[in-house]
Amino acid sequence: MDERAYATMMRMTIHPLFLPILFSMILSGNVSYYALILTSLIIHELGHIVAAFLCKVKVERCVIMPYGGEIELQGGISLSPNKQLIIAIGGPMATLLCLCVVPFLDPLLADLLLKIQLILLGINLIPIWPLDGGRIILSLILLIYPKARFYEMYLSISLILTILTMIITFILLPKTLFLLVLSIFIFLRLVSEWRYRKYRLAFEKHVMKRLT
Repeated sequence: MDERAYATMMRMTIHPLFLPILFSMILSGNVSYYALILTSLIIHELGHIVAAFLCKVKVERCVIMPYGGEIELQGGISLSPNKQLIIAIGGPMATLLCLCVVPFLDPLLADLLLKIQLILLGINLIPIWPLDGGRIILSLILLIYPKARFYEMYLSISLILTILTMIITFILLPKTLFLLVLSIFIFLRLVSEWRYRKYRLAFEKHVMKRLT
C-alpha cells in the first residue's frame, strides 16, 4: 500500500460534542490539561490507524470523540473479525505506551498525564460497543460465532448496560455529569448502529447465498 495515498485519503476531525468540553477547559484556564487530553486522544487514535495500516486496511476518516475516537475503515462490515480485533486493540496499546513514558517525565506533568491515560484506558476498555472494549469483545464473538444474530445480541446487551449507566449517573448528579453526557452519547451511537444492523444481516445473507 502506498503511504502517501493512505495519508491523503484519511481525514481527522473533532466531533462537535467534544468542542464544548475543550472550550470549557480553556475558559477555566486549564489549557495544559486540554492540550494533554487532546494529545492523548490523538495518540490513542494513531494506535488504531497504525494497526489498520499493518492490516493493510485504509482509514477513510478519523473522528475524535469525548471518549477517544472512531475511525471509518474501507471495507466496513466485510472486514474479517481478525483485522477488526487487531485494529480495536491498537488504541489501548498506544495508551499503554504513553503510560510507559510517564516515569521519565517531570513529576508535575507525569501525575497529570498518568491520570489522563488511566481514565482514557479505563473508559475505552468498558465492554460496551462502540468503545474499544466492546469492539474487542464483538470481534472475539464473531471469530467464534460468525453470525449476525450474535452481533445483534451484543448490541442489545450494550444498549441495556448503557441505559442502566444513564440512570445511575443521573441519580448521582452533579458529580457524574461527564459520565452522564458520555453515556448519552454512547446510547445515541448504539441506536444508530442498531438501525444499521439490517445491512449486516443483508450482507450475511448475500455471502451465504454466494457460498451455496
